[in-house]
Amino acid sequence: MAAGGLGGCVAAVRRFNRFYTRQIGVLDGRLNRSPFSLAEARVLYELAQHPDATATALGAGLGLDAGYLSRILAGLERRGLVWRHRSRADARRSHLRLTAPGRAAFARLDAAARRDVRAMLGALDRSGQARLIAAMRRIEALLGGGRNGGPVTLRSYGPGDLGWVVERHGALYAEEYGWGARFEALVADIVARFVRCEDRARERCWIAERDGERLGCVFLVKKTARVAQLRLLLVEPAASGSGLGRRLVDECTRFARRAGYRKIVLWTNGVLDAARHIYATAGYRLVRTDRHDDLGTDPNFEVWDLDLGGAPWSREPRSGRGVSRSGRRGPLTRTPRTR
Repeated sequence: MAAGGLGGCVAAVRRFNRFYTRQIGVLDGRLNRSPFSLAEARVLYELAQHPDATATALGAGLGLDAGYLSRILAGLERRGLVWRHRSRADARRSHLRLTAPGRAAFARLDAAARRDVRAMLGALDRSGQARLIAAMRRIEALLGGGRNGGPVTLRSYGPGDLGWVVERHGALYAEEYGWGARFEALVADIVARFVRCEDRARERCWIAERDGERLGCVFLVKKTARVAQLRLLLVEPAASGSGLGRRLVDECTRFARRAGYRKIVLWTNGVLDAARHIYATAGYRLVRTDRHDDLGTDPNFEVWDLDLGGAPWSREPRSGRGVSRSGRRGPLTRTPRTR
C-alpha cells in the first residue's frame, strides 16, 4: 500500500493519469494532431478491426454510454466516414462499417499514433523500454482482472529468475501472512542449494510467464533416488484463480514420472489454503503435521505426498522429520489468497 494508505493510492493513480494524458497529447481534445477526439479515434479503430459491428456491441466493448456513442456515430456519418446498413437476418439491427474515406482517415491516424509511440520509446534505451512495457502489462493485468494478455508459458529458469523467486516469496509472504526475514533467508538457502547441486536429469525449476512478466514458479528436486520433493510453489496475485498453480503442480508430476521417481513429497503450511486445495485435487494426501517455532512463521507445518505408482517405496525414516534437503525446516509451497 502506498504511503498514506488508500488515500495515497488514489492520489498516485490520479497523478499518473494526469501525467499520461499529457504524455500522449489528448488534453487539447484532439488525438495525434488529428481532427478526431480520443473517443472518435477509438470508434474508428474498433470499426477498422471489427467491420459490421453493431452499435450495441461497439458500446459494450468500449464501455461508452449509448447516447454518447450515438452522437459520435452521427457525427462520423455526417463527415462521410461511417455508414450503416440493415442486417439481413434481423431488420431491426444495423451494422456499422468504415467508408473508403473513413478507412483512409483511420490509416493516417494509426500511422501518426505509431510515429508518436516510436518517438516516446526512442527516448529510452532497450532496458528502459523493457521496463516500461513490463509495467504497462502489469497495470493491464491488474486492472483487467487477468483477462488481458497472451497465454501463460512454462520455461526453465534464466538470468535473474532465481533472485526473483527469493524476492517474491519474501515480499508476498510478508504482505499476506507477516512472515519475516528468516523465512526469506530459508528460501534463499534452498535456491542456492538447488544451483550448487542441480541434477539436470532429475531436477527442474519452472518459471511461469506471460508477455514477459513472471507469474509463478515451482521446483522439483531429488530427495532420494526414488523420492522427489516439490518446493517453492508460488503464483502471483495477478494469476490467482487462473489454474496456474495446478498446472505447475501437474508439470512436476509429469516430469517426476519420466525421471523414474516413485513418490513426490512436499512441505506446506496449515494457513496456505489455496495451495492445500491444489495438492488435494492433484491427488496428494496429508501424511502428518509438525510444529516448528524457529522460522518466524505460522508454526503449523504439514507433510503431503503423492504415490506415483510403480515399484513399492519405503517411507523416509521418522528421524528425518522436519528437515529439508537444505538441512533447514520450512513450508516452501504457497499460492496467494484470491484477491
